[in-house]
Amino acid sequence: MILEEILKRKSVRSYLDKPVKEEKLNEVLEAGRLAPSACNIQPWKFIVVKGKKRREKLAIACKNQKFVGEVPVIIAACIVSKGYNMGGWYDSAVLDIGIAFDHMTLQAVHLGLGTCWIGAFKENKVKKILEIPDEIKVAALLTLGYPKDPTEVKKNRKPIEEIVSYKKYT
Repeated sequence: MILEEILKRKSVRSYLDKPVKEEKLNEVLEAGRLAPSACNIQPWKFIVVKGKKRREKLAIACKNQKFVGEVPVIIAACIVSKGYNMGGWYDSAVLDIGIAFDHMTLQAVHLGLGTCWIGAFKENKVKKILEIPDEIKVAALLTLGYPKDPTEVKKNRKPIEEIVSYKKYT
């Protein structure tokens, strides 16, 4: 059941020094590729980074988060086109990438891998390191590898009654 992966998913910031097999990486990327997007625009491009020097540079660009340079794989999510105008007030591209990353994180858990969604980064530095054109935006980065500590964490979430209402806003 997918709820098992949802319950096991956590932000991993400490990884084993063990490469991710190509088959597993491809399954994670396929999960992102298959994610839905508004009007099926698929406004994304994912850059896979494995090289140690580049990962270490990205760690610095990610506000000196050392673990980013130590993980075997980093996936950068780029916005390559406008998304759909949602509700008449926002562009769906970031949300679409969020859905794709969520699919990737859950597939990673299913495969025994860990991830951490990185939002703390300096886009101009990431773009320079990854040679991303000026007109392309970097939405987020995702670390991917084998967690050093596979222990599950207790989810601290609001009760369902606090976040759901029926028929009308209450």
